[in-house]
Amino acid sequence: MSFIERYRAAHVRTGAPLCIGLDTDAAKLPAPVVEAENPTLAFNTAIIETTSDLCCAYKPNLAFYESGGERGMDALRGTLAAIPKNVLTIGDAKRGDIGNTAERYAAALFEEWKFDAVTVNPLMGMDTLAPFFGYGDRCVFVLALTSNPGSADFQRLMVDGVPLYRHILRRCLDTYGGTGSLGFVVGATHPEELAEIREMIGPEIPLLIPGVGAQGGDAAATIRANAGGVALVNVSRGITAAGRDADFAERARAAAMDFVRQLAEPDPIVADVSGDI
Repeated sequence: MSFIERYRAAHVRTGAPLCIGLDTDAAKLPAPVVEAENPTLAFNTAIIETTSDLCCAYKPNLAFYESGGERGMDALRGTLAAIPKNVLTIGDAKRGDIGNTAERYAAALFEEWKFDAVTVNPLMGMDTLAPFFGYGDRCVFVLALTSNPGSADFQRLMVDGVPLYRHILRRCLDTYGGTGSLGFVVGATHPEELAEIREMIGPEIPLLIPGVGAQGGDAAATIRANAGGVALVNVSRGITAAGRDADFAERARAAAMDFVRQLAEPDPIVADVSGDI
C-alpha cells in the first residue's frame, strides 16, 4: 500500500489532516512520567494511546531522541512500536549530504527505523536527494518554505527574479514529480505563499505543513490556503504540552480534538492518484 493510499485511508478515518509532532523534550516532561524507567517513552506512549484515533500521522523529531543517547534511541524504537499501523510515521530528520552519505541516511530512516516518510534538506543539491527516492512506497518531504522566522534568510532570496524556494519547488517537480514519492514542507506561517504553492504544484503533491499552534500559524487559514490538496498539518506543542499534571494525556486529547475540528475538511480529495503523487 503506497503512502498516498495510506494517507487517504487515514484522512477518511479522522476527517482532518492532523499530524502530531512528537518533539518530546526530556527536560520538560510532566511530573507523572519523570520517575518512569524511560520517561520520554512513557510520555509518548500515553499521548499515542489517547490521540491515535484523531490523527493521520505522528512526526518524531529525531534531535530529541538522538540527544538522549541509548535511552533516547530506545524511546524512539518504543514510540514507533506503539503507533498503530493505520497511522503514518514521519521521521523529521531534515537530512542533506553528499550521495554516499545520503544513501546511509536513507537506509537508516527507511530500512532501520521504517518511517513512512522523512524530511530532507535540498541545499546541497539534487544528488543529495536521489537516494531517498529509491523507496517507492515512502514519501520524501523536501524543505521549501519553512515556518521559522529565519526562513527568509535564504529561502526568499531572489535568484533570476524568483525566490529561491520556488526554484526548489520547480526543480524537484521536474525531477521527482512523477515518482509518487515527492512532497514539500511549507509552513503555515506563510498562508499567502502556501496558497500560491498549492496552485503551482497542484492538489496531489503532499504538503507537510508545520507551524500551526505555538508558532502562530492559523488552522483555518491553512485549510483555506491548501484548497483541499493532500496535506498533513503538524501540531506539536499545541497538543503535547497542553497539560503537565496527572491528566496531561487527557488534556492532549482534548487539544487534538479541538484541532481536528479546526482542520476538518468538508470535501477531501478522494481520487486515486497513488501512481503520481
